[in-house]
Amino acid sequence: MKHSTTPQTRRGHRGGPARRIGRTLALVLPVFLVLSGTLAVTRVNWTGSASGSVLTASDVSSAQAPSRTVSRTPQEVLRDQLMTELQDKDPGVVLTHLQQAVNGHPALAGHCASIARALGRAAVRIYGASRAQSYARPVCDTAFASGVLAAHS
Repeated sequence: MKHSTTPQTRRGHRGGPARRIGRTLALVLPVFLVLSGTLAVTRVNWTGSASGSVLTASDVSSAQAPSRTVSRTPQEVLRDQLMTELQDKDPGVVLTHLQQAVNGHPALAGHCASIARALGRAAVRIYGASRAQSYARPVCDTAFASGVLAAHS
């Protein structure tokens, strides 16, 4: 058997669309994650003083209707309050309030993704898929974007 010393090349074949998308994501995603993490750290109130615009769990608890006899969890109250807020404000503002609530009360972090997905689905109903997607940003591991995608497909 004779081995050739010339390397074999594939001419004209650079991969399909999936391969190109994969390469693009492999380059863009790490940069996006680093920048979003950096921005998230800069949004944290490191001084320890309360901010007037931060939505806290106590704010959420006070929004609960007194006539209800069934006890609601803080995450349910927060979700309902943010859904109501979504009717009057754009999803970017609502996502900021969600992130501030989670930053202020880390116990809510486990529910952040489900709340963000619900906000994404609601934003599609209110704004349509493409406009709702324009508000997507990495809050709770991009769960808002996955909610938009789920509602659109």
